[in-house]
Amino acid sequence: MKKIFIIILTAVTFSSCSDDIEKLNVNVKDPSNVPGEALFTSAQKSLVDQMTNTNVNNNIFRLINQYFTETVYTDESNYDLVTRTIPEQHWQFLYKDVLKDLDQSAINITNTPLGLTENPLDKQNKLAIIEVLNVYTYAVLVETFGNIPYSQAINLNYKTPKYDDGLTIYKDLISRLNNAIGKLNTGGKSFGDNDRIYGGDVTKWIKFANTLKLRMGITISDIPSESALAQATVSSAAPHVFTSNLDNADLKYLTATPNTNPLYVDLVASGRDDFVPTSTLVDMMNNLSDPRRAKYFDNNMDDPSTPEIEYIGGENGSANSFSQKTHITPTIQAPDFPGTILDYAEAEFLLAEAAERSLYGAPSDAEAHYNAAITASILDWGGTEADATTYLANPDVAYTTASGTWKQKIGTQSWIAFYNNSFEGWSSYRRLDFPILVAPPDAVSGFPVRYTYPIIEQSLNKASYTEASAAIGGDAVETKLFWDKF
Repeated sequence: MKKIFIIILTAVTFSSCSDDIEKLNVNVKDPSNVPGEALFTSAQKSLVDQMTNTNVNNNIFRLINQYFTETVYTDESNYDLVTRTIPEQHWQFLYKDVLKDLDQSAINITNTPLGLTENPLDKQNKLAIIEVLNVYTYAVLVETFGNIPYSQAINLNYKTPKYDDGLTIYKDLISRLNNAIGKLNTGGKSFGDNDRIYGGDVTKWIKFANTLKLRMGITISDIPSESALAQATVSSAAPHVFTSNLDNADLKYLTATPNTNPLYVDLVASGRDDFVPTSTLVDMMNNLSDPRRAKYFDNNMDDPSTPEIEYIGGENGSANSFSQKTHITPTIQAPDFPGTILDYAEAEFLLAEAAERSLYGAPSDAEAHYNAAITASILDWGGTEADATTYLANPDVAYTTASGTWKQKIGTQSWIAFYNNSFEGWSSYRRLDFPILVAPPDAVSGFPVRYTYPIIEQSLNKASYTEASAAIGGDAVETKLFWDKF
């Protein structure tokens, strides 16, 4: 396997056992022979790699959501998902490199006998954490595509797995998440150093699982038939979610290849200058005097004689001169910059939504959560409490005076805060419909509210693909998914 953690493990296994003739017949590259803990590490890293990278072959959420735009090759900024088979890569990474490894990890851990001094709760916690990441990954797939293979997925007995209904899957995932949360027990340990996010801290995983549960409850909150489930899901999760930036789900990358942050690979090691921040984002932050500008962007355009144009974004979807536009901050280009898939700022934005929707608390509570979310984002990027206070005093930012409905206020500020968590930014935008994102001039379609199914599914799993496409209303990027229609 190409994954560094497994390569190291199998190499050590081979060298330590090479004097045993019987064991020379064992396939050490078979995942069933790899410790479940190593497979968990590999799956965890593959998941965060896929969700955080900006390689145009794999992940263009930053381009769709107008955080970055391209300098020379502009196809992806214009919503071309097909030329590079981007949906297929997203699909394959999550099914093959994440879900399959998590599945095998659970099997191997289940089948490994407990040591004489091992606490049974340790194994229980490991299996529950695996289940939490299973739920997260399947939720991302449903939120990306709609109906997907689920009940017959990750099973070699099904060569052409059926696609299950997206809402049915989502409701089952919430049930699975509830069961996993119930099994997480702080009386035991878990993965220790094999956990690159929380170092095996079960308390942090309980908070992560509940924050994910809150997000999933909010996701279905616009569906009239699921109002009771949304209420129950949100209200039971909300008291147990992230409470500070110390809870953020940050995968710790290393400074040495191949365990660096994929942004370093895409933006630095590649030697290419393919991306600049968009004018959509830069202009909005300029207009709001957002203190995160100095954290999100480089000051390469800084000219003391023209301080009013320090940050200049690229035109979305058009060719842009790299040298004449503001650059992406060096901060996120560091090889060991952590990869984040869920954070405290998002938890507070979700709580603000929950309050406005009367799912948890009252609408009058929304402002406090909104302020806490923005403050958390500013602090997480290296700003200060004073920066946050000044920003929140801006009439165009303050919850009581900012323009528009609560959806516009929360949608706009969460979109800014999700600058480096573009999938969550895309999901928030689709749910709240703010801020208004204008399609680039050469767009090949309307704004993508989903990925199309992988082209390979049309040839290898045609019957299931055809049925799923019809069920969701057509395999187009403009087709709104079950949670985004209202």
